[in-house]
Amino acid sequence: MSMKKAAILLVTMSLAGSLLAGCGNSGNSSAPGSSSETQDQTVEPMKETYFIFDTVVNIKIYDHRATKKNLDEIGELLKEIDGQISRNNENSEIYKVNANAGIAPVQVSKETFDLVAYAVDYAKRSEGLLDPTIGRLVALWNIGHEGAHVPAPEDIAAMQKLCDYHKLELNEAKHELYLTEKGMDIDLGSYGKGYAADRVYDYLADQGFHSAIIDLGGNVFAMGQKPGGKDWNIGIQDPDQERGKPIGFVPVNDKTVVTAGIYERYFMEDGKMYPHILDPKTGYPVDNNISSVTIITDRSTDADTMDTALVLMGVEKGLKFAESIPNTEVLFITKDKKLYASTGFKKLLNKTNDSYTYAN
Repeated sequence: MSMKKAAILLVTMSLAGSLLAGCGNSGNSSAPGSSSETQDQTVEPMKETYFIFDTVVNIKIYDHRATKKNLDEIGELLKEIDGQISRNNENSEIYKVNANAGIAPVQVSKETFDLVAYAVDYAKRSEGLLDPTIGRLVALWNIGHEGAHVPAPEDIAAMQKLCDYHKLELNEAKHELYLTEKGMDIDLGSYGKGYAADRVYDYLADQGFHSAIIDLGGNVFAMGQKPGGKDWNIGIQDPDQERGKPIGFVPVNDKTVVTAGIYERYFMEDGKMYPHILDPKTGYPVDNNISSVTIITDRSTDADTMDTALVLMGVEKGLKFAESIPNTEVLFITKDKKLYASTGFKKLLNKTNDSYTYAN
């Protein structure tokens, strides 16, 4: 049976009291972050929920000047991104690139080209563990959807041969992408939500907003500070519990907090769990002692990319890799309830569940 547990992170909105009062324009024209705005702890967010990228997206803007027009424009932005990078949207740029694999290069937008170039660079840095040409393998396993099951070994081997980022040609001058072997597919699932969170953040910043929560299926970008000038508290999901049961909280200010967990999407077959994170080197879902990896950093695309790569790398190699990246903190949670944290993450985490203990 296919099972799905989305929403890895819990955003807690405690301010010494609840965030109350009217949304929209209340007549306060002070700029966000000014002294009057900082003292106002009663800003009810202008908020909207969207469903895109097969994910529930929640946006909350804490500013009296925010309007429904802003939320509508965010919705259009999300649709635009889906029309650029979705592998399953028949009108998307990536779908067209995949359809022309082994046939001809396809010109795409600068945004799509830059994201694919970023993905290829990360494939090199991760020694092929995070490969954007993993699309056919993802489709074969179909994890997170009804009917998911363990494919035949010969089918896995065949799809593995189509996972090779070296066969993805990029023409920067023309913004063209070309998969040189027929049957290959680009899949940007390890990058998309983080990329979208960054695009929404940039839109809000361009509009002059400074306080917001951008939540794409648990991929959280906490923009600025809460009304009142305090840090946001982000809960780190307990991998063994239902949604909203954290092992502790981290205070953040204008940071993104993103988790990859084997419990997000998986299926069970013959008593074995098969999570959605696939290893292109084996062709099978990751099978190690890691339950989840959480990243705190400045940009959500970086976090969304890195957390998946770190699950595949394992604790020891993953910690070393993360610690080489500036302004990045990482937390591994293993199946035996051990915590492996970077120095900065350990200082931030207010652990509330004593069944989880540090192992480093």
